[in-house]
Amino acid sequence: MAERLEVNARLVGRYHATVRARDHVIEVDEPTTAGGTDQGMMPTEVFCAAIASCFALAVGYVARKRDLEAPGLEVRVEAERAGGELRYGRLVVTTVAELPDELLGKLVERARRVCWVSNTLAGETAVEYRFTSLDGR
Repeated sequence: MAERLEVNARLVGRYHATVRARDHVIEVDEPTTAGGTDQGMMPTEVFCAAIASCFALAVGYVARKRDLEAPGLEVRVEAERAGGELRYGRLVVTTVAELPDELLGKLVERARRVCWVSNTLAGETAVEYRFTSLDGR
């Protein structure tokens, strides 16, 4: 795994951005009800998608390490707004698979240790904002 990664977003419309990482592109936009053109998921949906997909990969990984399959594996993330604030105060991550509850519970606990996104959220991640003017002033 790379020690550093980079993702770039370019605004292409009122609330529409094209996001690039390596050779991959996703479109991010707001729904029409919020003034966007609904060309892609909302940024908050992409955030939840990062958690859901990373955790699904982590559960699959810990299952394979134990020579297990996890048929029907899905991870759902529900985000609950923190009152009137512009952030989520609670995330509920639900893992479903065709496995006995006890076994699935053990896999979920082990997966929590290897999910990069969950670990980043649980840690003390510094966020630094920088800027560079394109007009040279």
